[in-house]
Amino acid sequence: MTTSAQTGPLAGVRVIDMATVVMGPYAAQILGDLGADVIKIESPKDTVRFGTIHRTPGMTPLAMNVNRNKRSVALDLKDDDGAARARELIAGADILITNMRIKALRRLGLDYDSLAEDNPHLIYAHAQGFRPDSDRADLAAYDETVQAASGLVDLAQRAGDIGRPAVLPSIFGDKVSALTIAYSALAALVHQRATGQGQLVEVPMTDTMLAFNLVEHLQGRTYEPAMGVTGFTLSMNAGHRARPTKDGQAMIMPYTPQNFRDVFLAAGRPDLAEDPRIAGDFVDATAHGADLAALIESVTPALTTAEWIRVCSEKSIPVGPVLKLDEAAEDPYVQDGHLLDLAEHPTEGSYRRIGVPFRFSATPATIRLHPPQPGQDTDAVLDEIADHTLEGGAA
Repeated sequence: MTTSAQTGPLAGVRVIDMATVVMGPYAAQILGDLGADVIKIESPKDTVRFGTIHRTPGMTPLAMNVNRNKRSVALDLKDDDGAARARELIAGADILITNMRIKALRRLGLDYDSLAEDNPHLIYAHAQGFRPDSDRADLAAYDETVQAASGLVDLAQRAGDIGRPAVLPSIFGDKVSALTIAYSALAALVHQRATGQGQLVEVPMTDTMLAFNLVEHLQGRTYEPAMGVTGFTLSMNAGHRARPTKDGQAMIMPYTPQNFRDVFLAAGRPDLAEDPRIAGDFVDATAHGADLAALIESVTPALTTAEWIRVCSEKSIPVGPVLKLDEAAEDPYVQDGHLLDLAEHPTEGSYRRIGVPFRFSATPATIRLHPPQPGQDTDAVLDEIADHTLEGGAA
């Protein structure tokens, strides 16, 4: 059941979501799921609300999936009164999340230096494509360009042998950066609670994705001089893909020599279980990865997907069915864990709601508020400001 009562580990924390598209709003939604009171300052032209699929204008699938646990306030920041109201709201906040460009924020008096004067405990989380102090600071950046600039498009091309650069079919840059915004803001919140001091937190998308990609893919260039090329062998080799089964496909991923032997034995090929390349305690994926992948794929059609899942489960071999996205959403694991439930929206009717993927034993995260229509809470939130002002309290 959806309620407005704040619960969760961030109950009592106020967040202002002054961001567009996916990255900032998704980060703010995570904080809302954790219990924060999130107020979304938006214009009806917010690009995250664009789309042809909707029951009510502005309530597109993307908007529904990044705006729950928020209240929406419609303000025209280009108008003096709208910008002033935004500053009043921010003055009473713990965290501000924005991805507006620095020049625009300065023109509006909504940059960190201007706001910190009135609210020194403000955590100002600013995200954009490139570092604000770089020569690329003013360049427009979207997920596709960030994937390209961070090497992810190159990795996809090299691993898939597709012959031309291709963007991965998920907005990795936006979502990984959203997670980075969330944990960075929470770290700053710990400091704020201990000292009363806020700070500027910068999350450049390109830097974030490059650091994310290089964890495993820096490989031989980790050392100077280099001891090899970039690209994590295990992820880049031909064996890092689904295997054909008697009735479909399965992600059968033997890693240890015993894993390989068990796969060959289950497929009725004891001769391959004696292959010298899987002798000992280590499989050299760099030297033998492609050859072993070919051997595995030659034997996996011996069993059905269900049979392989049973065998691999018994032998502790990583395995999983290859589900289409629609099938994954209907998987019993997803349904039993309430990762995708039906809910009733007051204006949009029945809709599928993505669940909260993390759990807290003492301070459970909850979905308290449905995604709001643009500006639906404007009067109520602005009345709160007026009431606090009349009472002499902080807005």
